[in-house]
Amino acid sequence: MELILRNNSMKRHILAAICIIVATTSLVAQEHKTLREWGFPTGIFETGKYNAITDVPGVTVGHVTCIEGDSIRTGVTAIVPHQGNIFSHKVPAAIYVGNGFGKLAGVTQVRELGNIETPIILTNTLSVAAGIEGVVRYTLQQPGNENVRSVNAIVGETNDGHLNAIRHMYITPSMVIDAINKAHGGPVEQGNVGAGTGTICFGFKGGIGTSSRVLPESLGGYTIGVLAQTNYGGILEIDGVQVGQKLHKHDFIDHVRRTENVDGSCMMVVITDAPLDSRNLERMAKRAMMGLAKTGGIASNGSGDYVIALSVAPENLINDKAKTLTTTVLANSQMSPIFAATIEATAEALWNSLFMADSMTGRNGHHVDALPVTQVLKMLRNR
Repeated sequence: MELILRNNSMKRHILAAICIIVATTSLVAQEHKTLREWGFPTGIFETGKYNAITDVPGVTVGHVTCIEGDSIRTGVTAIVPHQGNIFSHKVPAAIYVGNGFGKLAGVTQVRELGNIETPIILTNTLSVAAGIEGVVRYTLQQPGNENVRSVNAIVGETNDGHLNAIRHMYITPSMVIDAINKAHGGPVEQGNVGAGTGTICFGFKGGIGTSSRVLPESLGGYTIGVLAQTNYGGILEIDGVQVGQKLHKHDFIDHVRRTENVDGSCMMVVITDAPLDSRNLERMAKRAMMGLAKTGGIASNGSGDYVIALSVAPENLINDKAKTLTTTVLANSQMSPIFAATIEATAEALWNSLFMADSMTGRNGHHVDALPVTQVLKMLRNR
C-alpha cells in the first residue's frame, strides 16, 4: 500500500525517517530484473556477489524515496564509502566533469586536496543546499568530530522537475541524515528510488542503477563498483543494439516531430578497493564517461555529467591527524584492466537504471513510460 504524506512542514521533519523507503507495490508495472538477470551479461569480467557498488568492501547505500500526492516525486541517495569516521579517515578521491551544466557541491576541495571527508549525497537540483546541511550536521554529530569547524560536503544532483514539483524544495536535511543512517551493504534498491525517483533517461523512466566488476587474481583481484543517477538523453544503445532508433524514440528524431529533450544530467559514483591516488582515480573517472557513451549518452550542452571516483583501500585512508603519509599506489602500467572494468560496470549500471524503473505519473499529470522491456529483449535476442 502506498504511503502518502501530507504537505505539512512539521510532519515532513517528523516523518522524514519513513518518507518512503522503497517504491511501493502499487507503482509496480512490470517484472523487475536487471539486464544480466534477463540473460544478457555484458563485458568480459565477472560481477561481484550483488552486482552492485556494495560489492566493494565497506561501501553502503541508503535511500529515502518521497512520493506524495500527485506532484512530489523525488528523494535522496547516500553512498557511504567506509564504516569508520570518514572525516578523520578521509578517502582518496577525484572528480571528472564530462559536461559541467550542474551543481556538484564540494568539487573544488576534492580537486585541491585529492580526497573526500563525507558520505556522498545525490538528490535533485534545488535540494543541493539541503543535502549540504544534512551532510554537515551528520558529520558534526559523529564521535570524535566535536572540534570540527569546516566540512566539505559532496552533494550531486540531477533535475527531476518534469515529474517532481521541484520548486517546493521538499527535501530536508533530516531526510539526508536519514538516508545516511539507512545505508546498508548487500543488494541495492534500483529504479524509482532515492535520488532516482523522478528522473528520466532517453525519454524513458530512469532512476538509480548499479553494477560491479571483480578482476581476476592475475590482474590484482580488485573490485570496481558503480552507482548512477540517470537523467540524461541521447540515442539509446543497449549492448550494441540501436534500441532508440528501432523504437523511433530518441533525441534529434526529425526535428519537427521531436518531443524528447536531449538535455539532462547523470551522476556516476565509482568506488574501488584498488590502491589508487587521486591522479589515477581521475583517469579512472574519465573511463566512466566512456561507459555513458556506450549507452548512447552524448553529454549534451545542458547536461551535468559528473563522475566521482574513490579508492577505499584501507592502507591508503588518510588519517586527518597524521603529519606524514605512507601509501601504496598501483603503478600506471596496472591501470588498463581497471579502466576496462570501470567502463563495463558503468554501462551496466546505467542500463540497470532503465530495466529496474517503473512508469510514473507526476507533476501536472506528466507521464513517463518505463523502458518497454519485452520489446527490448526481443531486439537483443534477434540481433
